Amino acid sequence: MARHILSLLLALLLASSGLATCFRFTSLAKACKPTGYLRGKAGKCNTKNQSECCKAEEKYPQYRCSPPVTEATHATMTINSFEEDGDGGGPSECDGKYHSDKKRIVALSTGWYKNGSRCGKKIRIHANGKSVLAKVVDECDSVNGCDTAHDFQPPCDNNIVDASRAVWKALKIPRSQIGNYSIAWTDA
Repeated sequence: MARHILSLLLALLLASSGLATCFRFTSLAKACKPTGYLRGKAGKCNTKNQSECCKAEEKYPQYRCSPPVTEATHATMTINSFEEDGDGGGPSECDGKYHSDKKRIVALSTGWYKNGSRCGKKIRIHANGKSVLAKVVDECDSVNGCDTAHDFQPPCDNNIVDASRAVWKALKIPRSQIGNYSIAWTDA
């Protein structure tokens, strides 16, 4: 128990000091190796939130797994729009609906999404010295991409918490740092 508290405190310290943004927490992420590679196809890609767009013939790694979930799971938080005109592709996997970006909601990488077993459940995100709850409504697909259904964006990495603007705002992360931000999270 003391070790878990120490891990959480360390994650919070790194997140609040800004040092966490310098690290990618790759040791756990690398434990989950790519299961294949997707050949990119270019198409119409919404860049509303500086989304990465697929490049023709580029190879993108595919993951069916994610690092293990702990009391302080290290991840990269990205920004996503869950609205109909947003950069999230189609409606959310959990309920087939679009959601307001004013709600604290997230999509998780395929391994963490666990075939929808986290749908509707809350996770706690720690970053920037703050902590917020967010509801899981979607999968950040780590296997498929570079097609219309995925807004011609590549598959997500295996350690992504794709969060609405409301999550970023609640964590008081400065606009200049919105994009890829190192966080810690756990099931709530």
